[in-house]
Parts: sequence; C-alpha cells; structure tokens
Amino acid sequence: MIQYIDGKNLRDLFVSGANNLQNHKDLVDKLNVFPVPDGDTGTNMSLTISYAMKELSKVDNEEITNIGKALSRGSLMGARGNSGVILSQIIRGIAKSVEGKEKLSTADFAESLKCGSDTAYKAVIKPIEGTILTVIRESSEAAIKIAKSEEDFITFLELVIKEANDSLNRTPELLKALKEAGVVDSGGKGLVLVYEGMLEALKGSPIEIKDSNSSEVKEIKAPQGNIATEDIKFQYCTEFILESDKVDDLQIRDKMLKYGDSLAVVGDEGVIKVHVHTNDPGLALQEALAYGQLLTIKIENMKLQHENTLIEAKDESAPTTEEEKEYGFIATSMGDGLAKIFKDFGVDHIIEGGQTMNPSTEDFMNAIETINARNIFIFPNNSNIIMAANQAKELSEKNIVVIPTKNTPQGFTALVSFNGDASVEENEEAMMESLSLVKSGQVTYAVRDTVMNDVEVKEGNIIAIAEGKLQAAGEGVSDITTKLVENLVDEDSAIITLFYGEDVSEEEANNLRDELEEKFDDIDVELYYGGQPLYYYLISVE
Repeated sequence: MIQYIDGKNLRDLFVSGANNLQNHKDLVDKLNVFPVPDGDTGTNMSLTISYAMKELSKVDNEEITNIGKALSRGSLMGARGNSGVILSQIIRGIAKSVEGKEKLSTADFAESLKCGSDTAYKAVIKPIEGTILTVIRESSEAAIKIAKSEEDFITFLELVIKEANDSLNRTPELLKALKEAGVVDSGGKGLVLVYEGMLEALKGSPIEIKDSNSSEVKEIKAPQGNIATEDIKFQYCTEFILESDKVDDLQIRDKMLKYGDSLAVVGDEGVIKVHVHTNDPGLALQEALAYGQLLTIKIENMKLQHENTLIEAKDESAPTTEEEKEYGFIATSMGDGLAKIFKDFGVDHIIEGGQTMNPSTEDFMNAIETINARNIFIFPNNSNIIMAANQAKELSEKNIVVIPTKNTPQGFTALVSFNGDASVEENEEAMMESLSLVKSGQVTYAVRDTVMNDVEVKEGNIIAIAEGKLQAAGEGVSDITTKLVENLVDEDSAIITLFYGEDVSEEEANNLRDELEEKFDDIDVELYYGGQPLYYYLISVE
C-alpha cells in the first residue's frame, strides 16, 4: 500500500501525466465542438504543461515545495489558449496547497486538487459549466470525500479518475454545443489524461513520451531594428531569474534601475525574472546574488547581434528609436497578408499565431518587453487567446490594455477607432464599442460528419461559421462563402470585406468579389490577401 508520496513521487506523477497528455493530444484536438481542421485544445494543454516540465527539469532536489513552484512557474508562463490558462491555474493552486509539506497523504492530495479547482474558477470571469472547470471541481470534491476513508494512493486515484470520467461524460448534458456535436469537453478530457498518467506512475509503469519533438514551443519573431550600432546606449541584454525570500519583484526593480534601461521585472512566488539592458551585467548580477541564488542567466551583446541582424535581414518597418512613445500595439496574426495589414495600421509587434497556434503568456510577455511605450494595447484576435493576453497583463508592470477581439476583422475595426490624441480610457471605450459594429465569419472544411444548428455536415464539406454558429455546408468554396455573406448582410450593411487564404488563388478571389459586387450592388466589397492557413476566407460585414 502506498500511504504517502514524497517529492520524487510527485515529480514522477506530473511527468507521467504530462507525457500521457502529450501522447494523446491529437485525440483531444479532435474533440472540438466545430468540425474544423484546427481543434487545438490538446495542443494548447500539452504545450502548457511542457513548459512546466522544462522548469521542473531545472529543479535538482526532491523538495515538494520547489517542485510545486517549478510546475506553477512553468505552466504560468507557458499557458496557451483558454484550456492552457485554466490548466496553469489548476497547477498553481495545487502547488500552493502542497507548499511546505515533506510528504502528502491522500487527504493532502485531495485538498490540493480542491485548491487547484478554486484557483481556476477565480481566474475565469464567467465560469462555464460543462468544461474542464466542471471536471476539476467535481473530481476534486469527490477526492475530498474519498480521502476520508481511503489511505491507499492507488485505490484513491483510481476512484478519483472514475469520478472524473463520469463528470466528463456528463459535460454534453451541461453544454448544448457539446451534445449537438456528439463530443465530450476537450479540456476535461485533457485533465483526465493527466490523472490517468499519474496513476500509471503510482503503479510503477510511468508513461513515456512517444514524440519528444511534438511539443516544441514555437518562438515568436520580434521585429528587426534598423538603427546604427553606435546608437545602442546599453550594450548587453541581460536576463536572469532570481530565487529569493529576501526581496520582492518591486524591490529588485528599484535596485536594477541604476544599471540601464528596458527594464522588465516579473515576480511569482519567490521567483523573480529580470530583463535589463546594461553596460555592466556583472554588477547587476552581483547585486542580485546578494538576495538569493540565480536560477538562469542569459547575456547577449546587442551590438554584435544587431550587426548580424542587419546583414541577414533589413526591416524598414521597425522603430528606429529607443525613445518612449505614448502608445504601442501588439496583435496576433495567422497569415502573412494579415500581418502586413496590421503593420500598416501601425501595430508594433505581430505574434505569429491564432487559431492554428495559440500564443503563450510568455509570448505576450516577450512582445511587451520589445515595445518602449507608456501604454500598450493588445489585440488577441481570437477568443481562445484572450485569457493568455490577460494573464500577461497581470504579470507585466507596464500599463497594458487588452481589447478582447475575437477575430481578425474585430482587430482591424478596433484599430480604425484608435485616436492618437485621445486618452487611454477614451480609446479603450471607443475600441470596445466598435466591436459590436462588425459581423464576421469564416469559411473552412469539415473534418468529421455532424449535425449542428440544423445543418447536416459531411466530412470534407466546405463549411461556413459566423457568430458562433454553423451557417452553411456544401461543396463549393465560392457558393458557401456567398451563402455566408447573405446571412451576415442586413439593411444597415455598408461594407463587405474578404480576406482570402493561402489555398485560394487571386483569380478565384477576384471572381468571387465580382459576383458579390453584382449581387449586392449598393454595398462596397473589398478584397485583401490574408494568407491564413486552413481558412479559405475570413469575412467581415459592417
């Protein structure tokens, strides 16, 4: 009988759980409500927990507190998509609950799951039942009851998993969309896979990862500068992570101000990440060492780096000055054409991603660090990215405003509403109001048979989605796109905008525009190359 688990056991449980999720992420991806080719819940959760594994690998002892902190820190920075952010909060709550303990009983572990559930619910403004939140809540509540009479960890976890699966199987009864699609909640399934991987570790057969490369984190591309090296005032980009119980992030920030500029400091549970441009990295590191130990150090010579960058690629669109400006902008984009349009609107930093690859909290933090502005607006342009953007906002010490754009057309509309002479509050209000003025839709293809919104879909059909509903399904891209536009247009519509993807030729797009102009002769029809993958057209109607 296993009555207690120690730090090594806890490490093994999470590694095995993470590996099990990784090995089945494609299965979780396919549980998407809409039968679209880019279901990403499994990918997001797997990438989130893979960050936690990377942080865990840096811990060279088996103390439960240190293991918990590493898991919390890694999942927090690596969180992608709504499911990934929620998973990171579950892990954060678990880590907080086990802090200071030398070993865990079933009651301790049950309490940590409950703390994880409570933390996750607090992180979501409007919790929706029938999701991963329901599964963690119901399984943790069951765990508390089971632990009262069951001290053997294997039996305890077997019973918790049974309750978790029962909860998962009930999710379609709580969410109509799941029932219509004939699937269980994908995030809840991901959580159950983590539980099941943990159980295998307890039984002595930990899950090994099948494909170690599939969770490789995609790096964002920072804009390239075009300034002369002699204009670089501070030569060394210095980053380090300080572990300290003597100072907090605000105190370290104040101490680092004297060493240079471009200072960014983020703290979480006694671990402080510092980024500073300085001419004396040794002095900065020496001061930090007075308050604790350095977990990681990275120093780059920006003059050499910049000279190499200018040789390799010249990007005239990047800022040419270090001077702080009033406003900065970050947007996510999933196509080169769309990225160019955002840049034309004045967006400083494009994060590559979107529906096919959700950026992480760390991606947003890195993007924020590249912009020297007093106020920074973030446009997630996807409902599944908003939580990660808000998590970065909470971690950053800069004044960040997240405009909750759910798609690219909303992002463009919000940017059009921006007024450089207005205050931050006035701009935020104007942008939020603009979101309701645009209706948007997407055209892609179905990856499975289903019936949704009284529309029968066959695998391979061209499908149209708008306002969270399946609008049409059929054989021809142009025909389905036309039906979608017809559904979106009303008597107040003035502009129809089409963004065609990488799988649509310019000739096909022009022909469709001509047909729509003839059909809607009193409405302007605009056409742009978006270059987005998987989606033939993104459409906005204003």
